[in-house]
Amino acid sequence: MAARAVGTTIRAVTSKRKLIPTRAPLVLTQTAVHKIKRLMTERPDMLGLKIGVKTRGCNGLTYTLDYAKEVGKFDEAVEQDGVKVFIDSKAQLTLLGTEMDYSETELTSEFIFNNPNIKGLCGCGESFNV
Repeated sequence: MAARAVGTTIRAVTSKRKLIPTRAPLVLTQTAVHKIKRLMTERPDMLGLKIGVKTRGCNGLTYTLDYAKEVGKFDEAVEQDGVKVFIDSKAQLTLLGTEMDYSETELTSEFIFNNPNIKGLCGCGESFNV
């Protein structure tokens, strides 16, 4: 089992902000790319980060983000600007068209998933349903 990398937050994309459709199942912002590069320099034995999904929270699902030591048979690999993110087969459909961003403030540091497929969020932003 891999170690947990950083906390995550999920946001439903509103009509105010349109994401640009791409062929990649997940698009990383430059801020997310830079953070992943920093994380990977601390763990050179890992292949990249792995995104999964599990049933948790008040709204059903939540994303997990761990270091990837190995790649699963059905995992989807996203490589962008020299970083690798692997998507667990169970999380692939919930991530289609999602933008992965990174935010750091005085109180928090977290990856943010701007997901156009979300139908409902919990109040804290950790769980969602599609």
